[in-house]
Amino acid sequence: MKSITEKIRYILPAALLAVLLCCCTGKPKVDNSEIFNREVYKPEYASGFRILGCDGMKSIMIEVSDPWEGADSVSFSLLVLADGEDVPAGYEGQVLRGNAGRIVAMSSTNVAMLVALGKASDIAGVSGKRFISAPEVRARLDSIADVGYEGQVDYEALIACHPDIVLLYGVEGANSMEGKLKELGIPYVYVGDYLEESPLGKAEWIVALAAITSNVDEGKRVYRDIPARYNALRDSVAALGLAPVKVLMNAPYADSWLLPPAGSYGERLIADAGGEILTGGKKTSGVIPVTREEAYAIAREADIWLNPGNVHCLAELERLAPGFASTRCVQRGGVFNNNLRSTPGGGNDYFESGVMHPDVILSDLTKILHPDRFHGELVYYHKLR
Repeated sequence: MKSITEKIRYILPAALLAVLLCCCTGKPKVDNSEIFNREVYKPEYASGFRILGCDGMKSIMIEVSDPWEGADSVSFSLLVLADGEDVPAGYEGQVLRGNAGRIVAMSSTNVAMLVALGKASDIAGVSGKRFISAPEVRARLDSIADVGYEGQVDYEALIACHPDIVLLYGVEGANSMEGKLKELGIPYVYVGDYLEESPLGKAEWIVALAAITSNVDEGKRVYRDIPARYNALRDSVAALGLAPVKVLMNAPYADSWLLPPAGSYGERLIADAGGEILTGGKKTSGVIPVTREEAYAIAREADIWLNPGNVHCLAELERLAPGFASTRCVQRGGVFNNNLRSTPGGGNDYFESGVMHPDVILSDLTKILHPDRFHGELVYYHKLR
């Protein structure tokens, strides 16, 4: 007769095998893209979303990919149900029943997109009311809740909004609001426009918001003229065949001076306007840190200095970057900042409506870099004096 120890030796492997067999023979997880396998909208410039449909249904699914910095193969889905249709069997993700009429926007760029869609009146809550620039929204700030920021969200204010959906963004991981929103039963979706490196890709996210608030065709209608204007201006600059204007970007932050890398949003705008961002020979896949000494050497070679922090005049710039007043770009009056349209509360419309007007930003830059070829008033930029 086998001892108890010997019996256990045989029983445990058998039990483990049974568990494994149960796991393997259980119902397999269904991929949402297997259910929604019809392409409704494939972005031309944006890389972070697509809109899919299902045969026999009017409902659509917005699929968001890698919605925060450093995400790898992360997929998020929002199903927008239409005409009372049911959630398809096997679907896993967020569900919005009908178009959203009350929206909480956690980013000011989302506010700009909603305004462009004619949905300013649907904004029920924002993160940081004093920073909002849009006149259509500022006119009704008393009726809009300020729900705070990630990590310090006022959930009582958020619940009082009775939102149909919350527009989230992630920085280095999933937004901390996810768990509470699930608990409250409030649908949410990630809007990853800030991750797009293409200026036109950022603006193209308006189609995703249109799918939530009205319909995809409305988003396409609002968006379609933006690439046409942008590309026409870019091509007109390229046709001039001018040597690139040398540009110093940004301003000191702590002990570093961070410059945008090749292929980034800022670098693409400068390049399309006929400029070249100087980096002192450094090249990385991320932001390029340089010391103040290295930045000073770059400034001595730069023709133009753009976006030098939150300053509005040369005196403020001298306090921020002592010693730079003697550099060529400052001496020649070539310092321009993108904070012309600032709010009393410290907001900057460049980072709000600018996302929907990359063609206007590009126009500003062409006038700054090539004043003898392009003329007119600046919209987002102003010359520091």
